[in-house]
Amino acid sequence: MHQAETVSNSPTSLVKISDRVMSIDLLRAITMVLMIFVNDLWSLTDIPAWLEHVPQGADGIGLADTIFPAFLFIVGMSLPYAIEARRKKGATVTALVGHVVGRSIALLVMGVFLVNGESINEAASGIQRAGWNTLSCLSFILIWGVYPKSPSSGLVGASKGIGIICLLILAFLYRGGDVTLTRFGTHWWGILGLIGWSYLAAALVTVFARGRSSLLFLAWIGFAILSMADQAGLVPVAVDFIPAAIRGGTLVGLAMGGVVVATLFQGYRQRGDTTWMTGVFLLLSVLLIGLSVGTRPFWGLSKLGATPAWLFLCSAFTLLAFTALYWLADIGKKATWFSAIKPAGTDTLLCYLLPYFAYALMTLLPFHLPKALLTGGVGLLKSLLFALFCAWTTGLLNRAGIRLKL
Repeated sequence: MHQAETVSNSPTSLVKISDRVMSIDLLRAITMVLMIFVNDLWSLTDIPAWLEHVPQGADGIGLADTIFPAFLFIVGMSLPYAIEARRKKGATVTALVGHVVGRSIALLVMGVFLVNGESINEAASGIQRAGWNTLSCLSFILIWGVYPKSPSSGLVGASKGIGIICLLILAFLYRGGDVTLTRFGTHWWGILGLIGWSYLAAALVTVFARGRSSLLFLAWIGFAILSMADQAGLVPVAVDFIPAAIRGGTLVGLAMGGVVVATLFQGYRQRGDTTWMTGVFLLLSVLLIGLSVGTRPFWGLSKLGATPAWLFLCSAFTLLAFTALYWLADIGKKATWFSAIKPAGTDTLLCYLLPYFAYALMTLLPFHLPKALLTGGVGLLKSLLFALFCAWTTGLLNRAGIRLKL
């Protein structure tokens, strides 16, 4: 994604910004490649436990538990750039809010369709899971794809209409579950849906704060406190109508942390004070780690539990990674080292969807990968190459004119 709001395309590169910060794009690209990598670990056996998610109720995190929060943090980092770019083009507050809401709805829709595919009853629905995911993702591309300027508005409208109709038909046909059949619904929001809710809250705060770092910092503190209050059972039942992804505080806290860091970064960068900025970011990382250590005895360290300790620790990890990448890519001019995965950072949503097509294709092939390629170190290499292949394919599709933009 560009330095625009995120799921970048999702998050994705929504706005083209001349004064680019390569490290944000690269951090997003690395995070997406790692997300595809850890999401593919289900296909492997005999791999180190520290790479995978920690089970529900356990106190601790694995590598897989740090990727999603890093992405949310980057979503927040992109927000100040995207909103400022739109303001410079004359966007009013109403227009900005409309854009934020529209983008959030798109992410929620995509998240819900992909989630329903996880529990589809193929026989009752009359469609295989691979077909459901493929048609859903193709519909997303038709609806939210970037069309060239030459086609007529009628052709673009027809393409989007086909995508919408396809999703409506899929929702009508859907049956899920085994013993008791369920209809299409929001069983949970999925990764994209959780990003959508977090983005909605963090983006609205950023729009109305109008770049005032003190308000943004207070908002981060507020969501961090809300995270602790939720874990302590102090959030009143009266606010249950608020989506849990927002009401719980943790996920929005991750995104707001990115907003605060990006706002600070903008100020330091304009003054050319990179050394002082680095010192402040390192100090903030230490403080965040301290908060994680301090809150862990109360509620544990857990991704699935969305605990405050997870919020603080993963925020620190992502901030440290960004600082290192900034010195390497923007100061050291080594961004070309990451050229192979760059498309994963500029069209992130398309890259995220590609594994669904790949897994569907595998179900059609008359053979399966040998067990030797799905075990241990060789299996890990396979999953890493798969993630890199998705990034490369994203670039290939972009060059062919296929892009996603929310």
